[in-house]
Amino acid sequence: MTHHAVHQHLLDAAADLSPELEAALVRLGPLEFPRRDSQPFPHYLCRAIGGQQISVKAAQSIWNRVEASAAGKPLLDHFVADNTDTLRACGLSGAKTKTIITIADTHREIGLDTDELRALPVPERTARLTAIWGVGQWTADMMNMFYFGEPDIWPDGDVAARKTLERLTSKRRKTVRTAQRFKPYRSWLALYMWAHADAPPDGQAVG
Repeated sequence: MTHHAVHQHLLDAAADLSPELEAALVRLGPLEFPRRDSQPFPHYLCRAIGGQQISVKAAQSIWNRVEASAAGKPLLDHFVADNTDTLRACGLSGAKTKTIITIADTHREIGLDTDELRALPVPERTARLTAIWGVGQWTADMMNMFYFGEPDIWPDGDVAARKTLERLTSKRRKTVRTAQRFKPYRSWLALYMWAHADAPPDGQAVG
């Protein structure tokens, strides 16, 4: 479905729910959903982890140092336990360093093949991702939305999306329940909520 058709679907769902939400969607849309799948999935996931909870500028600076520390070696080969101190020196926290190394180890041991993951149903893909130490539901949601292009993910763990939807509808109604009205385009609903709040998803993981 085109982004214009998705926009109309969201407007139709909002019309009977909240004049404030409908007005926000009218003002913002139609929006195009960004895709960020130009690099192999394990690389993207590692970089997303590295950028969580810090500004875009800080994340870019740290990742530049991470890439430089590899000295031309493939990054996934560089992400090993023996290089923990080197990666920490680039500005990664201990937890992020452990997660990135675990992602690389997982890819080496059982594979995080992009095409294989893309072929999985969302619940199975999510389970594969959240089985990795340090990769939680929120990160899996962001991967499903922005890398794999899933149109119907409501990231209820994202504070900006959840609070914005609450403000535009009702704080007394759970946002998971509210978002159900917008199936099968809940990912787009989240996109509009971030745009309305003028805020990226928590943690900058999709940058």
